[in-house]
Amino acid sequence: MPATAKLSRCKLTQLPTPVEELRTLSSKLGGPKILIKRDDLTGLALGGNKVRKLEFLLADALAQGCDTLVTLGAAQSNHCRQTAAAAAACSLKCELILNGKKPELPQGNLFLDELFGATIHWIERPQRAAKSAELVQQLKTAGRKPYLIPVGGSNGIGALGYVTAVTELMEQLDKRTINRIVFASSSGGTQAGLVVGARVAGFKGAVTGIGIDKDDRDLNIYEQELTDIANDCATRLGTNDRFTPKDFEVVRGYAGAGYGMVGDLEREAIRLLAQTEGILLDPVYAGRAFGAMLDLIRKGQIAKNETVLFWHTGGAPALFAYVKDLIGS
Repeated sequence: MPATAKLSRCKLTQLPTPVEELRTLSSKLGGPKILIKRDDLTGLALGGNKVRKLEFLLADALAQGCDTLVTLGAAQSNHCRQTAAAAAACSLKCELILNGKKPELPQGNLFLDELFGATIHWIERPQRAAKSAELVQQLKTAGRKPYLIPVGGSNGIGALGYVTAVTELMEQLDKRTINRIVFASSSGGTQAGLVVGARVAGFKGAVTGIGIDKDDRDLNIYEQELTDIANDCATRLGTNDRFTPKDFEVVRGYAGAGYGMVGDLEREAIRLLAQTEGILLDPVYAGRAFGAMLDLIRKGQIAKNETVLFWHTGGAPALFAYVKDLIGS
């Protein structure tokens, strides 16, 4: 029985998501063998990885009798889009705190946030902490019961979603062996959950996070954040496993011009996968991480004889807000 089986969970996903082999792409590259875990097909609000975390976060919110979800993110946040959808599905209200200024025309994820009925508050990023505390207090004063979800749903509760995901993957692989899991790593909950899940499920391969917005200034700080999330998650599971920063592999050097800034790396990755396999990547997370994986393959840092699984974290709705960037030269 999976370690998470006894934990409260709000059903929001269509699972298991498929594992597919990218035969045409693998052949074009001359190896390695590449599989893809399709968490872009989780179902809720056009799919994505955040809903796995939200199943556990929503269960906690409902158990506490909360009536409003509050969370934070960028204007094209996949997490905020899926939180707004989860709130609608569970008859809860949703308040989103987004970075930047309200655009004249909402596009991509932001358009979907509005369709799902979320109330949006625009701020500058340094105001996040103060605004979230202020908003939570305002909601309480108004007689509502808010539940604050961190950026990306990344805490010990949210990470439980990816402990379950590793068990799901192991069952799908059956006796097949993969050498490495590669994925986008940002707020930390996905990577922390995958590492805890790998330990619990006995997965022996590498768990390689691509830091999509972590540069050298974050050295060791991010790994400590991952450690804290993983240990909280392990405690909630009731296991004796404990983690240190050395348990987390974060590949840096692919942040480009910064978070949400599309360059040649992302453009090539998105077009290559679309034109070889008919699969869409988003421009911020999966597109950057897939581009990094391609670069690591070409440099020989991922060997041609490996079997690699790319964990697709979703986010395709954001493509429609990045059209000008994606058709650039």
